[in-house]
Amino acid sequence: MKRGKFISIAGGAILAAGATSYLLSDKQNIVRADIKSTDGNNPALNTALHQDEKEILFLASLAPSGHNTQPWFVQWLEPYHWVIGSDRTKWLPAVDPTQRETILSIGAFLQNLEYAAAAFGYGCKWNLLAKTPQDERVMEVKLTKTLLSQSFDPKKVITSLKYRRTVRSGFLTEVLRSEDIAELSHSDPAWIHYLPAPSPESQWLNAQTILANRLQAYRDPAQRELADWTRFSSRNAAKYRDGLTTASMEIKGIPGWVVRNFYGKDDVMKKDFRERSIELIEQQVSKSAGWILITSQGNSVETLLETGRRMQRLFLKVREKGIAIHPMTQILEEPATQQPLNQAMGISSPIQFILRTGYIKNYPEPVSLRRPIEGFIRNEA
Repeated sequence: MKRGKFISIAGGAILAAGATSYLLSDKQNIVRADIKSTDGNNPALNTALHQDEKEILFLASLAPSGHNTQPWFVQWLEPYHWVIGSDRTKWLPAVDPTQRETILSIGAFLQNLEYAAAAFGYGCKWNLLAKTPQDERVMEVKLTKTLLSQSFDPKKVITSLKYRRTVRSGFLTEVLRSEDIAELSHSDPAWIHYLPAPSPESQWLNAQTILANRLQAYRDPAQRELADWTRFSSRNAAKYRDGLTTASMEIKGIPGWVVRNFYGKDDVMKKDFRERSIELIEQQVSKSAGWILITSQGNSVETLLETGRRMQRLFLKVREKGIAIHPMTQILEEPATQQPLNQAMGISSPIQFILRTGYIKNYPEPVSLRRPIEGFIRNEA
């Protein structure tokens, strides 16, 4: 929504509600720092898990996922021995019918887990369980004590895990410097492709991203799915501790107050909301340093998990360079825009991530919410 229109609506709402109603309203964006851990409320969890297990799993859960659904669970078998699974209740069938994005998100979770385990002095032994993206049990992992290399800095790793975040606004249009690109793609140069903003490929992605968002905005099942995962009020955000909040969507000030107090699921299905969403996408794609594409060798579960890990390794490097990343997956989710993608990019390998990128002046703090450990861990049954 345009700022002027938001302020106009908000002004009328304030006058209608009155000063008293405003004081009793949902006045402030809820962010991750506002949520206190509730792990202590689950005695069974406290008995089963050691403290470092809890910390490792919480750090793993800071991985990104579509609509912030956090589509993983952890089955506790014994100390430092778990199965990482795919939670069917957190799938997005309208935009991810094959669970491709679910497996990519679990791959990011696994990368976080490996880094967090290393920070606490453990190595990971992996055993792939899933054969298809729809399988519930994905990966078995055992943690064993190991010696860290001298170049490994546990504090730096934990900080990068805690402060990683998706950024949507404030992108500068300066093209990424070659030395930054080289460092970001250092471990995966064959699979990470940077397309600077002036390039024809980047301009094509701009136009197709707008088209894909328009197609998706008017595809009712996808729009209902967005509504289901949007936590309009702080109360609902604190209750579920997942999904999209006004803070994570970077709707601040008076516009954020209006959304938290006067918007709900039904509004997402209205034409006005859909059109404003498309306007916002147009504004976003017009301001960036271009796009980063991440490709894979194929589409097997093993390959998708590794590609999710690859994306997360890149994501964890960008903050210290003042580079923002905004995953925009709609081209891959709409057949009409996904079909010509590889040919337009001149890339033969499957494209799994489309990331808008750019330098920013001030890196914001992480705001997206996370469920407590007790919300995604299961004891052996």
